[in-house]
Amino acid sequence: MHERNQSASLRRALVVLEHVRDHAGLTLTQLADAVGLTKSTVLRLATPLIETGLLHRDRKSGAYHLGPGALQLGQAYLATLDLRTVAAEETHRLAEEVGETVHLVVYDAPHVVYIDKVENQTNVRMASRIGSRGPAHSTAVGKAILAWQPEQAISSVIALGLPRHTKHTITDPALLLKELARVRQRGYAVDDRENEPEVRCVAAPIFNHHDTVASAISVSGLSSRITAAGVRQLGPLVARTATTISRKLGSTR
Repeated sequence: MHERNQSASLRRALVVLEHVRDHAGLTLTQLADAVGLTKSTVLRLATPLIETGLLHRDRKSGAYHLGPGALQLGQAYLATLDLRTVAAEETHRLAEEVGETVHLVVYDAPHVVYIDKVENQTNVRMASRIGSRGPAHSTAVGKAILAWQPEQAISSVIALGLPRHTKHTITDPALLLKELARVRQRGYAVDDRENEPEVRCVAAPIFNHHDTVASAISVSGLSSRITAAGVRQLGPLVARTATTISRKLGSTR
C-alpha cells in the first residue's frame, strides 16, 4: 500500500510539473483547479520539485514556473543525443516506405559529410559512402542546409566557387540564391541530376535544439525511378520525416 501511495504521488507530481511546463505563471489556486487537486495537495507535491529546482515559485506573485533544474535536466538529455541514433528509426522507416536510398548528413562548410546511409538492397546501389564528403551547392542535402544558413555563410560558400559536376549543376550565384529561397518556401530541396548525371535527390533540413540547421536527410535514386512527379510526392514526406527527427533533437519549430 505504501509503495502504491508513493507511486500515485509521483504521478500527480509529474502532472503538476507538466502543467507548469505548458502553462507557466499560474497561481496556486489556478494550478490546483487546472489539475483537479486541492491546494494543500499541490503545495505538498510541489515542495520537493521546488527543492530540487525543477519548479520555482515567485515570492511576490506566488506564480509557478519551471526552475533551473528543468533546464539542467534538458541540457543533460540533449548532451547525450547522437544524431545517427536519434534518426535511425526514421531513416529506416523512410527507406522502407519509399524503396530508395536514404542519407543522413552533417554540414562541414562548404561540404556535407555522409554519416549514415540506408539502402534498399533490391535497387541500384548509390555511390555514396559513410564518411565521404559532397559539395553543398550541388546536392539536395547541401542546399537543404544552406537555405537556412546566415547570409554571410552562404556568401562564403559562393565565394569559394560553384564547380560544375553535371550539365544541370547551378553555377550562377544569383540562380543558387533563388533556388535556396524556393527551398525555404517549400520546406525541401531537390538535386535534379546536378551532382550525378542520372540521380535525383530530395532532402529536408533537420533543426537542432537551438532551431538552427546543421544536418539534413534525403532520399536518392535513379532519375528513371524518381521522376519529376515523384519528387513532388517525396518532398513533403521527406520534410515530415526531418521534422520528426528535429523534434526528437529538441527543436521547437
